[in-house]
Amino acid sequence: MDRAQIDEILTDPVTLDLVDRQPIMQIAYAARDGSPRAVPIGYLLRAGKFLFFTIPISDKVAALRRDPRIALTIDVSPPPCCLLVRGTAELREEEGVPDEYLEASFRTMPADQHAGFEEQVRALYDSMMRIEVTPTWVRLNDFQRTAPRAVERMVAAKQG
Repeated sequence: MDRAQIDEILTDPVTLDLVDRQPIMQIAYAARDGSPRAVPIGYLLRAGKFLFFTIPISDKVAALRRDPRIALTIDVSPPPCCLLVRGTAELREEEGVPDEYLEASFRTMPADQHAGFEEQVRALYDSMMRIEVTPTWVRLNDFQRTAPRAVERMVAAKQG
């Protein structure tokens, strides 16, 4: 899939509304032992890339260093809508608690909890791992214009 197609889907108003409405995405990757892993995590979408943070000693950091391929899903219901992404993760350790980590985290909680949360994480984390996912393939299933490809193929076959 070329970058123009990816950018078109990532800037689609339906995608932007989905990202705004759903502050948690599911990431999937191969663990160090090769078994599949799926994890919910807060994120930001910045300049066509998905950004999330974790602690440097997490299992996902070791796994993504070994194999940077990653998939993610962002979905809401009702009505059903989902963004499917495959890409490559780039990892970079950052000192302290990055403001973008706080921004992503704040999207998941009421405003009156922000100050207490920030105080706790700043006291706990000396550094965090910044993980930036560059999409290589995306698919938006909004069930109005698009549906899962298997469903689209089945409908096309029934219509002749």
